[in-house]
Amino acid sequence: MQTRTLSLVFVIGGLFSAAAYATPGAQDRVYTADQNTNTVSVINPATNMLLGQIKLGNQRPDVLSPLYKGEINVHGLGFSPDHKTLIAISNASNSVVFIDTATNKVKGITYIGRSPHEGFFTADGREVWAVVRGENYISVIDPVTFKEKKRIETTAGPGMVQFHPNGKLAFVVSSFNPVVDVIDMKSRKVVKHIKVVSPFSPFLQFTPDFKEIWMTHKDVGKVTRIDTASLKIKGVIDTGFITNHLAFAKTVAGTRAYVTIGGENVVKVYTIDASPALVATIPTGALPHGIWNSDDGSRLYVGLENGDAVDVIDSATNKVIARAPVGQAPQALVYVSNAVPQGDGMANLVPRTNSEPINIALKPASGEAKGFIVARNLGVVDSLEVSLFKLKPQTVYSVFVTGQVTPVASFKTNPMGMANGTAIGPMREVSNSLNAKSATASRIFVVEGDMTADPQKAVLSNVQ
Repeated sequence: MQTRTLSLVFVIGGLFSAAAYATPGAQDRVYTADQNTNTVSVINPATNMLLGQIKLGNQRPDVLSPLYKGEINVHGLGFSPDHKTLIAISNASNSVVFIDTATNKVKGITYIGRSPHEGFFTADGREVWAVVRGENYISVIDPVTFKEKKRIETTAGPGMVQFHPNGKLAFVVSSFNPVVDVIDMKSRKVVKHIKVVSPFSPFLQFTPDFKEIWMTHKDVGKVTRIDTASLKIKGVIDTGFITNHLAFAKTVAGTRAYVTIGGENVVKVYTIDASPALVATIPTGALPHGIWNSDDGSRLYVGLENGDAVDVIDSATNKVIARAPVGQAPQALVYVSNAVPQGDGMANLVPRTNSEPINIALKPASGEAKGFIVARNLGVVDSLEVSLFKLKPQTVYSVFVTGQVTPVASFKTNPMGMANGTAIGPMREVSNSLNAKSATASRIFVVEGDMTADPQKAVLSNVQ
């Protein structure tokens, strides 16, 4: 066992208020929830190496049988105050999986309501609260019996919940409504609705002193700060296109907020004073999503949703110092110190099976349209995951590759001019021809409508 200096640490519902260890240690773990491969990837932060994966289900698209029993869309993560239990939320199989951190073994599964998103232990470790985003409640689960014991009604579409260390209040953001619910822990009732700037928030986090809670607005690229004493908005920060998750770290320069900006492939670093200032912009791999800090604040770990990897940031230099491969499309990420008290922690892990993705950025012919594509191998077939933004609302757009007369895929934008979708099929040749590193890379372009394979009419393309 590696020896490290231990100092006082206050554990609050899976969050840490002070540095516990001098450096990330060999008994600590970083976990990612891999949505496409339905795995939890396990990284040793002392070496920044992938140890293996906890397999919770089959890789897409091998999940379509009516007899399939595995988990689908492994998405959210949380952990117990004693660090002995990890929970993984799968939003397509409606499950909360309880995993022993020392052995990587599943010890229980709870099936709850439609499309859960995130889950966390209460500060005393006696309950798990899992937000049921497809409905209007939080499922309260007993982590010993793995039974749902209560439902707490919320605004429709709860996205995530966190608990204040005073044991009195819980804060719940929404995925469909511009509001934060404040729940009284004793009565289990919503006691206040705080109106915020947009209806879609995937993540919230306390500042280390718990005086504020910061929440991200993925749809409008902002972060809202809420005063936890007055329960009032303290400010809103314009952060950037596809603002995903955030974390705080106590650095030599003071406490800083690290925000993943998926649409810009960066992590932005802010002060947390009365008027937060942007002090650094850190380039990362493709589509940074989940982020969590080491206990001592020396490292930030960033899941790359389209990069199938984790970038490691040194908070002293604000630079990426390492990258570890993980499963496909990592979403949530957590850092759990002393997760493996003894041994190498390799039990019940399987090797990584997925290959590296191909990322294609789409540039507008004119205007503000944005888009990107990630091509992945899915075993016997391949996928092209397409994300389009700032186009005409409620309009069909088609994706073409030069030399083909039929579209690879067609999508209809939503009222905000966005479209996301996946084309699956035998597209190995198409995927390889789109590789930007290839001297013979093909052109991929997006046109309005579903019939015209004319690159001259492209609104987006991977080349100018």
